[in-house]
Amino acid sequence: MGTILDRIIEQKKQELPILRETRPTLPSFLNDRKSFIKKLGNAEEISVIAEFKRASPSKGDINQSLNPTKQAQQYECAGATAISVLTDQTFFKGSYADLMAVREAVGLPILCKDFVIDPVQIDHAAKSGADIILLIVAALEEGTLVELYQYATNIGLEVLVEVHNLDELQTALKLGAKLIGVNNRDLKTFNVSLDVTENLAALVKESGAFLISESGIHTTEDVDRVRQAGANGILVGEALMLSSDVKQSLGNLRLPLVGSVNK
Repeated sequence: MGTILDRIIEQKKQELPILRETRPTLPSFLNDRKSFIKKLGNAEEISVIAEFKRASPSKGDINQSLNPTKQAQQYECAGATAISVLTDQTFFKGSYADLMAVREAVGLPILCKDFVIDPVQIDHAAKSGADIILLIVAALEEGTLVELYQYATNIGLEVLVEVHNLDELQTALKLGAKLIGVNNRDLKTFNVSLDVTENLAALVKESGAFLISESGIHTTEDVDRVRQAGANGILVGEALMLSSDVKQSLGNLRLPLVGSVNK
């Protein structure tokens, strides 16, 4: 049967022929993208990537009633630094249409959150308005990771390289990644612990990369833990998708950065 991650990647392989049939034509370089890295460099508080996520394999349906346009506008008004949009349909009930709707609604950098295994997915993300794509080290052979990273950066996109353990982090550091996401959720077991960020943060910071702590962040206390470890930003989905007061919930996450900030 394999892990959940194995099942997701197998599904992605089956989707590639359809994506290739509708592959968009892109200019050689996307020069109108909004930079999340620049925002991080100027930040004085934890940067919040607020996520639009209808469902997940671990939680099932999270909130099917929300409109991506309205939710994204709430995130922007509440002070989010960037917005993440799940575009996987089978496991997360997202779509590129959701990404396009968010792009039209807000002026923030947008992360296309998906399980990218082929350049054609990057093309669709860029055409739909993404400024940043996600590359998950655990989902890719190192050679493929390097090719996808270079492809995305060569056309003007920023890349959030996601890791969960020391081996994966070493691979990300070899890439020269400027933006590293430490996922507190193990994508093979879906267990969550903020210890993961705390254990890997020092090496990320030593590299000069910006550190984003992902998953398992719900409260002000959670944010405080990861910012004390050195996180520049956090990615939060479920807590905001379930909130009855997005402005207050997101505001509770916006704590001042500790110590010096990467410039």
